Amino acid sequence: MTGSTRSSSGLDDRRKRLLFRCWHRGTREMDLILGRFADAEIAGLTDQELGELEHLIEVPDPDLYAALTGDKVLAAEHQTALFARIKAFQVADPSA
Repeated sequence: MTGSTRSSSGLDDRRKRLLFRCWHRGTREMDLILGRFADAEIAGLTDQELGELEHLIEVPDPDLYAALTGDKVLAAEHQTALFARIKAFQVADPSA
C-alpha cells in the first residue's frame, strides 16, 4: 500500500486536513501506521478524539513511532484512549 485508500469526499475540512497529515508524516512507517488508522477511523471520530489526534500528530515521528512500538513512553498528556486504539490498530494486508 502506498497511500490512502479512502477518499476525502464527504469529510469536513478538519477531517480532510487530518487525513492528509496522517498520510504525510515524513517517515514512511508513520505514514502507514497513522494513515491506515485514519483511513479506517477518521469519519467516526468524535470532536474530542479529533482534538486528541491533532495534538498527537504534533509529536515528532521518532518519538511517536517509539511509543507505538513500545520502546518509549509518551508524556501523560498523550496517553489517551485514542492513542491506545492507534497502538492496537491492525490492518490485514491482502497481499501477505
